[in-house]
Amino acid sequence: MKKIAIIGATSGYGREILNMLEENGFSANDIFAVDTDSPLGTQISYGEDVDMDVYNLRDFDFGSAQIAVFCVSEDLVKHYVPRALAKEVTVIDCSGTYAADSEVPLIIAGMNDEKIVDAKRGIIALPSPQVTQLMLPLQQIFKRYAIKRMVINTYMAASVYGKEAMDELFNQTRKIFMNEPIVDDENVFHKQIAFNVLPQVGEFIGDETKQEWEMNVEIKKIIGQNIKVHANCAIVPVFIGIGAFINVECEQEVDVDDIRNQMRDIKGVVVFDKHVDCGYVSMNDVQSESDVYVSRLRQDVSVENGFSFWSVADDLRAGIAQNAYKVLKLVLKK
Repeated sequence: MKKIAIIGATSGYGREILNMLEENGFSANDIFAVDTDSPLGTQISYGEDVDMDVYNLRDFDFGSAQIAVFCVSEDLVKHYVPRALAKEVTVIDCSGTYAADSEVPLIIAGMNDEKIVDAKRGIIALPSPQVTQLMLPLQQIFKRYAIKRMVINTYMAASVYGKEAMDELFNQTRKIFMNEPIVDDENVFHKQIAFNVLPQVGEFIGDETKQEWEMNVEIKKIIGQNIKVHANCAIVPVFIGIGAFINVECEQEVDVDDIRNQMRDIKGVVVFDKHVDCGYVSMNDVQSESDVYVSRLRQDVSVENGFSFWSVADDLRAGIAQNAYKVLKLVLKK
């Protein structure tokens, strides 16, 4: 069995990938849990009965692993990926650092698995969780109806910024209830996030934020450059998950019932669409779930050949960890 290193094992993404490995029978002896600035003796649970030692990234010998899954910041990815490649380690990057690199395949397992042969540099990139979340339900629609334009509005939980952001949301909420000032808890968002919505995810790149720019680039890279994409991203005061309204315009006349059936046939996608009071899935419903959920599917009469739908998923598990695990299996099989 090839040895696997999870870089950023104590992060939200890293923990979920470890959970998925344990749930699918991977032995702790074949896995290295690695993180930044981990003091000697640090451990992380692996299932109910095993505690794994956490190696310090600064001192980790990449030569002891054959595959490394990176769940750390872009700065750390840029610094340590060359070290891994120098040891002939296959890299799976969850950070988005290489998503726009034309020489690195961007993989959604089950959708474009064949692209893995393009990983000639030894790097495989994963798209952002929100792109995986909306691409999975649409993978057959691209082929059947020739999508030409998408308008996407995402409502993203604090988890997209990591544990510090989730802690900040919790602390602000508690202090507001206690009538205490929150100025010392505005370090991640630089604004009040509790009981608020912030129309910014990532720094600004011109008129767009980084997440909006990345969604445009990633979608075009996965399905082709001809599609037009307009993305709007906001942070909402939720701990985990991403909700999105997606408006889709196609070249051909659309049949919403056929689209619904196409989505139902996709493994990992659950269509729960009752069109009655509470006949939909919310962000709170999908925490710790591995599937992507679709609701509110309907015709978009504002354009010719259009439809729209609501999608929710756990960004940590369904958005990243599930895809990382499936890509890891492709690498092992290859």
